[in-house]
Amino acid sequence: MPMSEQENAPLETDVVIVGAGPVGLFAVFELGLLDLKCHLIDILDRPGGQCAELYPEKPIYDIPALPEVSGQGLTDQLMQQIAPFDPQFHFNRMVSAVEKQQDGSFMVTTDEDEMIHTKVVVIAAGGGSFQPKRPPVPGIEAYEESSVFYSVRRMEEFRDHDILIVGGGDSALDWTLALQPVARSLTLLHRRDAFRGAPDSVNKMKMLVEEGKISLELGQVTELKGDDGQLSAAIVKNADGELKEITCTRMLPFFGLTMKLGPIADWGLNLHENLLPVDTEKFATSEPGIFAIGDINTYPGKLKLILSGFHEAALMAHAAKKYISPDERIVFQYTTSSTNLQKKLGV
Repeated sequence: MPMSEQENAPLETDVVIVGAGPVGLFAVFELGLLDLKCHLIDILDRPGGQCAELYPEKPIYDIPALPEVSGQGLTDQLMQQIAPFDPQFHFNRMVSAVEKQQDGSFMVTTDEDEMIHTKVVVIAAGGGSFQPKRPPVPGIEAYEESSVFYSVRRMEEFRDHDILIVGGGDSALDWTLALQPVARSLTLLHRRDAFRGAPDSVNKMKMLVEEGKISLELGQVTELKGDDGQLSAAIVKNADGELKEITCTRMLPFFGLTMKLGPIADWGLNLHENLLPVDTEKFATSEPGIFAIGDINTYPGKLKLILSGFHEAALMAHAAKKYISPDERIVFQYTTSSTNLQKKLGV
């Protein structure tokens, strides 16, 4: 993490990007082509945002020119792409205040009282800060991050374990299919025999049940058994109130996410249903100098796709350049033919 050379002196940059997910990362590239330096602030401890946190090894199929890429793979490629622009990252941080200065710039303060003076603020915070919903199981906190997990970062960490997956949506079904080959045993638990996931995934899951490769149980977890954070079994109650003990050394509950905008909600940006309305020319918010790209924004026809966020980042970058340097003539260039841009990229 970058540190100021003088204690309490604010860092200086052209752009502060709030959120280091794929869209925030690609914004570094587009801004870098226009000679704008970036600092990124993210509540997580690494880049990639929700994409890398929730499904780092789950395939993504709709990134142009990449028929299949994992969330972590996409993040790694973006980090390589923006490396020439030397972005500065502030992880495990939340923006606590954004104060506009008389000259139109901003003073950004984090929850660690770090201060960054910036000419432009770009909000690329997805749905804001997010956290998995915790199942209402007494004492589950004691097992979290040791044998109860809310995401899969490395599939190998689940190899040869007795896995209990709880949920009926896409995440639960996808990880049931993905982890079955590496598990010693796998049980999928859902409160009812109806699933919200893709029909193809449901059919594949039921085929595995018929083949005896996984178990399907209906009910809810009421109690966990184990010592020192290591799970040994879960007690499940079915619709008739009967209790059953399921052996498990790893549990993955998929109950969705709780989205929290955090301090963004207090920035006076005319929020609409926890989203930031923007125009489709500049992706500017109601506050001049503050832009919003990716899933955090809304406009007529908005599609919550990573590729849409990439497009928004490109248009935002040119608008940000004009905001910072209104009298400078911007010459539009292509990376394939501009020796100037290629020099910036080190190619």
